[in-house]
Amino acid sequence: MERFDRRAFLKIGSITAFGFLSYGDVLRMRAQSPGKTPVKTKDISVIHILLGGGMSHVDTFDLKPAANPSYRSIFKPISTKVPGLQVCEHLSLTAQQANKYCVIRSMTHKASAHGAALALMMTGHEFLPTVQSPSLGSVITKELGPRNELPAYVAIPAANGNYARGGFLGPRFNPFNAGNPNVAKYAVRDLDLPMGVDWARMEGRHSLLSLVDSKIRSWDTSDTFESLDSYYKTAFELMRSPQAKKAFNIAEEPEALREKYGRTTVGQGCLLARRLVEAGVRFITVGRGFNSWDHHNNIFPNLANDFLPELDRAYSALLADLSERGMLDSTLVLLTGEFGRTPEINVNAGRDHWPNCFSLCLAGACVPGGLVHGASDKDGMFVKDGPVEVPDFVATLYHKLGIDYSKEYISNIGRPMKLAGDGKPLSFLG
Repeated sequence: MERFDRRAFLKIGSITAFGFLSYGDVLRMRAQSPGKTPVKTKDISVIHILLGGGMSHVDTFDLKPAANPSYRSIFKPISTKVPGLQVCEHLSLTAQQANKYCVIRSMTHKASAHGAALALMMTGHEFLPTVQSPSLGSVITKELGPRNELPAYVAIPAANGNYARGGFLGPRFNPFNAGNPNVAKYAVRDLDLPMGVDWARMEGRHSLLSLVDSKIRSWDTSDTFESLDSYYKTAFELMRSPQAKKAFNIAEEPEALREKYGRTTVGQGCLLARRLVEAGVRFITVGRGFNSWDHHNNIFPNLANDFLPELDRAYSALLADLSERGMLDSTLVLLTGEFGRTPEINVNAGRDHWPNCFSLCLAGACVPGGLVHGASDKDGMFVKDGPVEVPDFVATLYHKLGIDYSKEYISNIGRPMKLAGDGKPLSFLG
C-alpha cells in the first residue's frame, strides 16, 4: 500500500470485488494505514496551558519600556534568572524559572478572530467551514494511542470548541473532560458506579450490552456506532481502574504543594495535569475558560489583580515540580494564547486582537531553557527578526513526539491534508 500511487491505480483499474473503488478511496486507505514513525528518543507527554482569549505579549514576556506612550505597558520589566531576559513584574515567580523555558517573541499569523485563531493554533491548519481539522491532542491520540486504561487526551476543565476535538477523525478521538479540580470535593463525573449498583450487576449489564452491540454493529454503515461504543468502553475501563481513580484524586497532594500551585482553576488544573502525566496521559490542555483572556476593557487591573498572579503561581510551580521529579525532560509544557493583543491601548483601557506578532513559551522535552528567539519592533507591533509560523510550531511538536509531521490524512471532504501543512521543525528548539 505504501508504494500504491496514481499510476498503479490506473494500470490495474478501479473495479474490485465489491464494486467501484475511487482513487480518493485509495488515498484514504493509504493515508490511514499504519505508516513509518520516526524513532523516538523519549516518550514525551504534553501539557498545554491555553490562555484562551489571547495573552498580551507587551504586558507579559515582551515589554517595551521605550515604546510610544500610547502603547507602553504600565507594568515594569524585571530581571529573570537568565541574564538579559526580562519579564513582567507580576511574573516574579516565573522569572525564577527562566532557565527552564524558551520564549518565542516572533510568532505570527493572520487570523484575527478567536475561532479562526484557536483553530489554527490547536490544529495547525487554517479554519475552513468545509474541513473539520482534528486537534493536536486528537492526532497524537490516533498516532500513538493510549499508554494504559486512562484516556490519551484530557481537557481540564473541558474542551470548549470544535478546534479541541477529533474533527474528521471522529468523536472517539475527542478529549476526556476532567472538570474543574478547584471545586470542593472534586471528583470526575461517572468515575464511580451508580448508587445501588454493584460490580456483579454492572458486569451483567455489560455482557448484555456487548451482545446487543454485536448485532447492531453488523447493520451500521457509518462510524457512529463505533464512536458511541468507544465512549462506553472508555467509561467502563475508567470505572474499573484503580490507577484512574488515583490519578484524578488531587486531594492526595500535600496541602503546601496545592497552595504553591494556587487554589485557582489554572493552578489546580496544572497540578492535576502533572498527576495525569505521571499516570500515563499523553496530552493535556489546561485553561480557565473560553475567551477569559480577552481583555478589551481595563486590561491592567485585570492582569495585575487576577490573571497574572494566577498564571505566575501555576506555571512556575509546574515547571519546578516537573523538574524536581525528573519529569521535565519527558514533558513538553506549552504556554500559549491564540494571538497577542494590540500594542495600542483602546478607548476602554484595553487591548484588542493582534495576530501579527505575539509571544509564547515552551519548556521541557530538551527545549533549551533561558533562550529568547525572535524579536518584535520597538512597539511590539510587528515581527522584526526570526518570524515563526504556526505550521512550523506544530511540526516541531509532532517531531518531538516521534510523529511524522509530513504524514497525510484524508479530510472529511476527501482531500489529502498533511499533519503540519508545509511546516518544518524549528531547529533552535532542539
